[in-house]
Amino acid sequence: MEITCATRPGDTLNEDFVAAAGHFAVVLDGATAEPGVDNGCRHGVRWLVTQLGSRLVAGLIETPTAALPQVAAEAIADVMARHGTGCDLANPRSPSATVAVLRQREDQVDHLVLGDSAVVARFTDGAVDCVVDNRIHGFPDRSWADLRHLRNREGGFWVAGNRPEAAAHALTGTWPAERVDRVCLLTDGAYRLVERYEWSWQDLLDCVSREGAHRLIARTRAAEARTPAGAFPGKHHDDASVALCLMGGATGTV
Repeated sequence: MEITCATRPGDTLNEDFVAAAGHFAVVLDGATAEPGVDNGCRHGVRWLVTQLGSRLVAGLIETPTAALPQVAAEAIADVMARHGTGCDLANPRSPSATVAVLRQREDQVDHLVLGDSAVVARFTDGAVDCVVDNRIHGFPDRSWADLRHLRNREGGFWVAGNRPEAAAHALTGTWPAERVDRVCLLTDGAYRLVERYEWSWQDLLDCVSREGAHRLIARTRAAEARTPAGAFPGKHHDDASVALCLMGGATGTV
């Protein structure tokens, strides 16, 4: 694979994580801390994202054929142990993150999505497949207090944080490598052009392929700048991260 990446902070400190090697890419998005409350962790969201991302990378290197949910579960468990006794991981507000992973091994390409990051693939026949975990979007009118008790629960939504078993609820799959042309991993701040501005996933792939990951994020920021604050729920500018993976003989153009 040929992999290019870009990440850019939103309104504050960047709590995304992006990493790639010759056969995998990883993108994480730290969940914004609930304002004005104790989350039980002395480290914070950025620490959690960095630790979890690094352990996912280590697992992909050390156990290259393990099932991706197993790799994710072991990474979550390892980071839980690294918190130490000074953190209360039973706190429903404890730090968490979304995860997107792509891995190529021999003749197949594996993917995992936990939380509302996305993996978008285009195949050699031109078809597009998007894997995005929208379970949290099923609660658009819920308050912070409601959402914290829906996290990592049946009937709620699943993220990486304080329960390794959440990895078993990730969206996973495998594509034949010969069928895959390119794959893009994105945090939700990087696919807003689809979510808010009526782009298709095909439009997004065309943009990142022709203009690059940095330019996709720049287009997102330009669209946000033209939009009045408060027009959409959530942050006006969110952290945005992209990893574009070209397979086999694919080129950076379409």
